[in-house]
Amino acid sequence: MKFGLSLEKVYPWLLVVGGVIALVASLILAHDTLAIAKNPNYVPDCNLNPVVSCGDVITFKGDSIFGLPYPFYGIAAFAVLTTIGVGMLAGGVFKKWFHNTLWAGVGLGIIGAYYLLLKSMYEIHALCPFCLSVDVVITTLFWYTSLYNIDHGAFKKLKAKKAYLWARKHHLDILLLWFIVVIAFILKHFWYYYGKHL
Repeated sequence: MKFGLSLEKVYPWLLVVGGVIALVASLILAHDTLAIAKNPNYVPDCNLNPVVSCGDVITFKGDSIFGLPYPFYGIAAFAVLTTIGVGMLAGGVFKKWFHNTLWAGVGLGIIGAYYLLLKSMYEIHALCPFCLSVDVVITTLFWYTSLYNIDHGAFKKLKAKKAYLWARKHHLDILLLWFIVVIAFILKHFWYYYGKHL
């Protein structure tokens, strides 16, 4: 199955580039979180309007796990993903259980990311652009980690199915369609604000 560029070659780069983007976003959010904790009047640069407002997301009560704010988990997780990608680019070969564990970890990440997206929309009523960039990265990594693992023997029964072969052929179309649906969902929810500013 051809990608133009093979997934075998592209996947490690996806881990590295995606990991770095999300790591930088997590570092910025961690910085703003600490700055707000130190000075409640601090206004993050990404407070653009009533809808796009990192400050509202950061200061929302309960925005942490075991007392540690979400961005600090992102720093650890995306540093690990970046390191794995670098290891693969350097010629490292990991066992199947490792890739299955990676898939499970990214799967937990996507569940957490979309939980936070829904929480931002329906409880906080504001969006954070850095959080959205993490959503894009984790969605992309989950999709291609799934395809990579299936190509390398995980879920063997799926490999022969026509649905998988079709999805493999249209991998980018499916990913872009997903993002279009999510963007439309967000715009519909916040249309009360954006509709009057068009």
